[in-house]
Amino acid sequence: MTARDEILARIGRALADTTLGPTHTAPAADQTVPDAAGPDAAGPDAAGPDAAGGAEVTGGEIPRHYRTHADLDRAHLLDLLAERLEDYGSTVRRSAPDRVGAAVAEALGRRGATRIVVPPGPDLAGLAGLPGLPDGIEIIADDGLSPAALDAVDGVITAAAVAIAETGTIVLDSSPTQGRRALSLVPDYHLCILHADQVVGLVPEALARLTPGRPLTWISGPSATSDIELDRVQGVHGPRTLEVILVEPGRPGR
Repeated sequence: MTARDEILARIGRALADTTLGPTHTAPAADQTVPDAAGPDAAGPDAAGPDAAGGAEVTGGEIPRHYRTHADLDRAHLLDLLAERLEDYGSTVRRSAPDRVGAAVAEALGRRGATRIVVPPGPDLAGLAGLPGLPDGIEIIADDGLSPAALDAVDGVITAAAVAIAETGTIVLDSSPTQGRRALSLVPDYHLCILHADQVVGLVPEALARLTPGRPLTWISGPSATSDIELDRVQGVHGPRTLEVILVEPGRPGR
């Protein structure tokens, strides 16, 4: 059996108990599997030799027997997200709404960052006026900066579209407060301001909030990869350092 036959056979076995498309009978073992270029190559009739016995597949809805909602209250969602982000090597700062400027200042001060690029949206372009942000920090609104210019700044500050507690993932959708994808991928330091009501429990909940046609960037901790010898390298495909300011209404200012 070739690798192609084995793959198609596995697909055939998986389809035998599902409801994907009109009723049909899988081909017997001595039938020829359609060529990959043929019109039925991607369809259910390309079941392969191990689907012998004429297994019948009936049409209908695709079964979705997975969790679509996390049974966690807001406090536990935020705790779980912070735990997962920190497990990935990110830093999480939890802040009251009136202390965001101070939290940004503390993060930038510890980083030693003074030249920061932000998306063109007015919410972040006005960061320079935030209470608590010290003098000497240059806020640069992105107006189509070149990759070299983005690489020359000390970091980037963005908002987010949604965050997923269970996977420790932040999703950017290139809206005005998040900017184009290069903005969060080229600078070596990413500071993300995330609000508590943007945090959901599971991936299906996040997808329900997102527009599929938008360019989405899914971030689970700092950029990291491993070579064939399993040597871990950070910063190859994005920022080496990720910090998150989690803004929580009702959190005591301090």
